[in-house]
Amino acid sequence: MSSMTHGDLHGNPQTRGMADFVSNLQYEAIPKDVLQRIKLLMLDSIGCALYGSDLPWTRILQQTLGEHDTSQGCAVWGTHQRLSAPHAALVNGTQIQGFELDDVHRQGVLHVGAVVLPALVAIAETRASMNGTDFLTAAVAGYETGPRVGICMGQEHIAQGWHSGATVGVFSAVAGAARALKLTTEQTVHALGIAGTQSSGLMAAQYGAMVKRMHAGRAAQSGLYGALFAERGLTGIVNVFESEYGGFCSTFSRSNDRFNLAELTAGLGDVWQTMGIALKFYSCVGSNHSTLDAIRLMQQERHFSAADVKKIIVHGSQVTMDHVGWTYSPQGLTSAQLNLPYCVATWLLEGDCFVEQFTDAMVADPQRMRLAEKVEVRHDAEITARGSKFRHMVRVECELNDGTCMTRVVEAGRGNEKNFASEADVVEKFHKLAARAISRSQAEQVVDWFMTLEKCADASDLPRLLTPT
Repeated sequence: MSSMTHGDLHGNPQTRGMADFVSNLQYEAIPKDVLQRIKLLMLDSIGCALYGSDLPWTRILQQTLGEHDTSQGCAVWGTHQRLSAPHAALVNGTQIQGFELDDVHRQGVLHVGAVVLPALVAIAETRASMNGTDFLTAAVAGYETGPRVGICMGQEHIAQGWHSGATVGVFSAVAGAARALKLTTEQTVHALGIAGTQSSGLMAAQYGAMVKRMHAGRAAQSGLYGALFAERGLTGIVNVFESEYGGFCSTFSRSNDRFNLAELTAGLGDVWQTMGIALKFYSCVGSNHSTLDAIRLMQQERHFSAADVKKIIVHGSQVTMDHVGWTYSPQGLTSAQLNLPYCVATWLLEGDCFVEQFTDAMVADPQRMRLAEKVEVRHDAEITARGSKFRHMVRVECELNDGTCMTRVVEAGRGNEKNFASEADVVEKFHKLAARAISRSQAEQVVDWFMTLEKCADASDLPRLLTPT
């Protein structure tokens, strides 16, 4: 339920409360488990960016921006290209989100690293006065902020067609950038307001458009602009969340009853949303992971292959239905990676859904498409009623040709926040992805850089490590 007060045109307790947290967050106040977790989360995002440095959509951005931007301010990770800070943030964010490999805060419906890190690293690279503890503190400020906005908005936000990774993402990006620049609370209020008015992103991009990959990059860029402009004195919407007319929450929700402003500052400094971020071990949208894990677990109980399957029914939330449950039609890799029936068919045929399983040649594979037709996604009102914390929960029913029927309920896929991946698993995934762009020795230096970040004297070293030698 919204908590706006009619007639209060400039009241901003949530915006100011969030800005105060961001501006005054101190490294010493961050719990050790949060610091350890965010190192692994950031390492994972960098691996995703390195893999994403040589994909068709990222190459288009790199080449187009390179023709118009001759500045050399910041590195495009995994390449020898350099661009201005805002353009580098745009490309690097796109690279992190480039192949559906990056983190997700399930309740907040947000890929956090893809929006925070490009803006934060751009500031570290251009200001050259940030040490490791400053970098970690700024990162935590960003990772804590965006998920709260997503929780505030609830499932309604993405259900009505907004891509939360883009719309909500600007607030994570600007929070990390504002803390990196050491903006005051007042400046951070304006930075949030500048970022919020740039918020945009449409979920129709999921049906095959390359531009879906760019949404995170635009959010990172908008957040960077918000912090830089506020630093120079540009004013923003001071009640960007609370405003009854044209505020973020009132505009991006069909009804004032569909969001909860109190969630924006609930538990700040006590409840750490960084710990609510999950990692992906399948190269597809996070909404598909719980179903893939359900089938994997069924196969461990009794082995079966694609040829044995008569029908699979996936019962999930309304968001699962809308987001990934549509009838598959080959429209490019984006649609393949976001479609649940296609990904189930891929798993059954190949026993995995990682990067090797998604190629242009497979998008219209007849065998895969026929198998996808055996997968039905149904809305389960009881799962939807459990709220956004359970939006990835599924009940999967699998019927085999011999009459065997199996059922498995999975709340979230492996690597989720309740059963987070081990450091070894995260590092292994990083090396697999980084090998596309940099040498093994460089990759090992990157791992060491993150794992010992609190000892780093100059955070601007990171982009150098991400440039191929």
